[in-house]
Amino acid sequence: MSLLPTFRPRIQVLSQEFIERVIDEAFEVLETMGLQFEHPKALAILGEHGQRIERERERAYLRRDFVEKAIASAPKSFKIWNVAGDAAIEVGGDNVTYDPGSAAIKMLEADGRVRPSTSADYVTLSRLVQQLPHIRAHSTSLVPSDVPNEVSDFVRLHLAVQNCNKPVVTGLFREESFAAMLEILTIVRGSEKAAAEKPLAIFDACPSSPLRWSVLTSESIMQCARHNLPSEIISVPLTGATGPVTLSGTLVVHTAENLAGIALAQAVRPGAPVVYGGAPCLMDMRAGQTPFGSIETYMIDCAYAQIGKTFGFPVHAYIGLSDSKVVDAQAGYETGIGVMFAALAGINIASGVGILDFITCQSLEKLVIDNELCGMAYRLIDGIKQRHEKMALDFLPDAVKAGHFLGHPTTLKLFREEGYMPGKAVDRASAPPGGGGPSDYQRARGIVRDLLAREPFRLPEATVRELDRVVLSQAREFGMEALPAMPG
Repeated sequence: MSLLPTFRPRIQVLSQEFIERVIDEAFEVLETMGLQFEHPKALAILGEHGQRIERERERAYLRRDFVEKAIASAPKSFKIWNVAGDAAIEVGGDNVTYDPGSAAIKMLEADGRVRPSTSADYVTLSRLVQQLPHIRAHSTSLVPSDVPNEVSDFVRLHLAVQNCNKPVVTGLFREESFAAMLEILTIVRGSEKAAAEKPLAIFDACPSSPLRWSVLTSESIMQCARHNLPSEIISVPLTGATGPVTLSGTLVVHTAENLAGIALAQAVRPGAPVVYGGAPCLMDMRAGQTPFGSIETYMIDCAYAQIGKTFGFPVHAYIGLSDSKVVDAQAGYETGIGVMFAALAGINIASGVGILDFITCQSLEKLVIDNELCGMAYRLIDGIKQRHEKMALDFLPDAVKAGHFLGHPTTLKLFREEGYMPGKAVDRASAPPGGGGPSDYQRARGIVRDLLAREPFRLPEATVRELDRVVLSQAREFGMEALPAMPG
């Protein structure tokens, strides 16, 4: 008799027949309706590959055989490496990585005040992410209000690589910024060749639903493909607004937009790494809001994860965040459901931990609490293992004689593997005399202080000086003569 393989728990919300119908209709959309590509070079490249182009309408009609060839050439997994280049995350299969998402414009203070985020806030957030083991990737998750808008995309990357030794999910705000961001990645790695061989950043590319690829988004996809930097497609159809009101119809639009981006990337360079992803959302018509923590949004996420996996792609979702304005019960249940669904759906890049208020606000305390949720999710998908041929029988005689298993050798050996051991953010202690005790938010606040007091990650001083030179040389054009002051 051999040990049974461990069953990985999963969630599935679509039947295979349903998935095939969505895919077939998306192919029909691509071929008969086409998509708008505002970038002339994107249209030209697609035209060179034999696709029908209407230049006056900036429209490309993509044949199924062309798109299927692109699907076949796109990698089904790839690695992203940390800043030091000595450890990697596999993006693909059922591997799950959580990151803080992008791009909030506010910070929630410990006293409940909300204010615009700054460069110093982003440094603090980066140093905290460095210390949180279950948030395995960083992201350019805050937009600093103290630098010109024109440089904020590469300033964030500049700060990220100096303060956190984890791979980064990032993105362009201006097509002109790609050169500066590539130079930052090249300096960190030592050469452009090394930056391509060990990519440390994934670049988000956000088409505009329904069925439009802007100049910026197309430029991002094309530049990343040329330099072997992974792209992550963030398709955002909103039910009843920029997508059909039905969840199923929204999935068709989402599928078509993703396949168009993947086809463009593969037309530029076959084998270019691309993530099938997005941030589609239910549109709440009562208030005109986009609740990213709603159950319907999570259903769409899990559904398109199944579709992306049917193609074999790595998948991404904005999932595991909350629309609450404070770290309260709503923040807990919306985030908890999303974090668990991401793990059960095998979403490879799950963005959004720490986020509140419709992806506009970050909280350090929430990030600490969410780190524990991510740890629990990893334990869930690790499953229940058969560790011994006789799962209990061989150990029962000794335990029956002693009256317990507490001192048994298997207990001492395996209790940390069988049970997830949360940190101080989770209260499992007995109630103090009289009851009460600090709240989870109060505990998280103390943990933030303790973690930020640890020795921060640092790049070599010569590398920092070179990065500073690049940023300032680009930023002076927009009136930025000095880098923002950083926290000590």
